Amino acid sequence: MAKESVVTNKKKIAFPIAARYNYALKYFVDIGLEQQYIMQPRMTKKTLDIGSLYSPDTVCTPFKTTLGSMIEALECGADTLLMLFGTCRLGYYGELQEQILRDLGYHFDFINMAEYTTGKARDYLKVIRRMAPKLHVAKATAAGYEMLKMVEYIDEIEEIYYRNCGFEVEKGSYKKALDQFWTDMNKASAKGEIEAGYQRVKSAFHEIPLKKEEPIRVGVIGEYFTVQDDFSNLELEQKLADMGVEVHRWMNISHRNLHYGGEKNLNVRIRDLCRYEMGPTSTANIWCARDYAERGFDGIIHVKSAGCTPEIDIMPVLQNISSDYKLPILYLTYDSQTSDTGLMTRLEAFYDMLSMRKKVFR
Repeated sequence: MAKESVVTNKKKIAFPIAARYNYALKYFVDIGLEQQYIMQPRMTKKTLDIGSLYSPDTVCTPFKTTLGSMIEALECGADTLLMLFGTCRLGYYGELQEQILRDLGYHFDFINMAEYTTGKARDYLKVIRRMAPKLHVAKATAAGYEMLKMVEYIDEIEEIYYRNCGFEVEKGSYKKALDQFWTDMNKASAKGEIEAGYQRVKSAFHEIPLKKEEPIRVGVIGEYFTVQDDFSNLELEQKLADMGVEVHRWMNISHRNLHYGGEKNLNVRIRDLCRYEMGPTSTANIWCARDYAERGFDGIIHVKSAGCTPEIDIMPVLQNISSDYKLPILYLTYDSQTSDTGLMTRLEAFYDMLSMRKKVFR
């Protein structure tokens, strides 16, 4: 006798691919909300092409990639899409993306966090209940804390990886350990499994022999989404590490959101450079650039998507930092036509300049 299929009322929830943070969101949805998280494929050129096809020409590249990622999620079976809020044009993108998807004929529930951004806990609870009507508050709260801990682990491990993987004695050792960590985070279904995966990769990193002598240190700053997402920046950090660069990137969720000192506190150190707020991550990027300069870094790379007004606005300030500290800065702008070959050409030239400069000042 054929086995009857099991019918569930679980929502199938998805979020655009954003760096590696989807693993943490998947954990919260599956374990805390007891719904089903739909993990669409990692973004590829196909994702960008799909998003570009249905996007207005004038929007930034993150709009196109996230739209393409949403379409892939819907094609994978998602019936509920979650879009986070933003303090730049991203705050309006959710409405436009929703309308585009509906015009294409997709049927789904769209949860736009911009509608609930009041700063009041009860409004955020409304979002949670919309995703999980039969919410177990205690279970969701515990899973929420565990999700945030996973985010912190993801940021910490990536920091360690990009600072050291370019100096491993046996090539590929760091990447192997990191890939296992991603697998562990993706499969985690309990707090203990998150901790075990974290401890496993930390132990593996510690055992990898390194050969690092006076490395070239480069700080990467820039627009929130593009600077963190390896597809959007064409694996910028990995390319630098492969050249033998110690790569530092302050901008991540842990630093910018979970443990952020606040605009006013950061402005204390840059008030001679910036008197007014210039945009979502402007203060943090100016502060970070000066911090890298004061710590004797060899160079800075500024990353932004085409048309990102706040990041365009801070470029003159960055030029002042470059002039004051005699610190080279490479400006990279990404759009849907940016090529891997063109990026490599600029990075290689930048590296050669930093290398020669380091020899002169040694």
